[in-house]
Amino acid sequence: MWPSVDARADAEAGKAKAQVCVACHGPMGNSTDPQYPVLAGQTARYMYLQLKDFEEGRRKDPRMSPMAANLSKDDMQNLADYFAAQKPTPIDYKADSVAVEAGRKKSQAELCTMCHLGNFSGQNEIPHVAGQHYQYIVKQLQDFRSRTRTNDAGNMGSVARNLTDDDIRNLAAYVANLQ
Repeated sequence: MWPSVDARADAEAGKAKAQVCVACHGPMGNSTDPQYPVLAGQTARYMYLQLKDFEEGRRKDPRMSPMAANLSKDDMQNLADYFAAQKPTPIDYKADSVAVEAGRKKSQAELCTMCHLGNFSGQNEIPHVAGQHYQYIVKQLQDFRSRTRTNDAGNMGSVARNLTDDDIRNLAAYVANLQ
């Protein structure tokens, strides 16, 4: 299904604004630096909400919060539409098969696909995390567990609070391995 005419126009408007994002998130949102998430193919709703949360202080990052502070609502929507329209490129991740299998089993036990959907493709305000950088996934799960990140209405926090360090590493290996 093709995006609406308005969404395509917004994506084009977001393309110009996204040039500043390239420094961290890579061309068209395909980050090659594992500390920065891949934005290409992310759900537009999730992207918009994250930008809004950074702008309003519900999510904090010393690099991202100042970037979002100067964005208008239209800028945020245009950026979200632009990145949602981009095709993610596979990340270079060499998975340990034992960790991947342990992560797959843990994801089933935690019912991760109830929210993130099959193959971790995401929906609406739930992010697409398949093929995301291992290091980034680990950090986000740790932040949810420690309640450093709380802009999720408690959903991820309630799941992550019982994860061990091994669980987090295994889940990250599994999800990063999904291309």
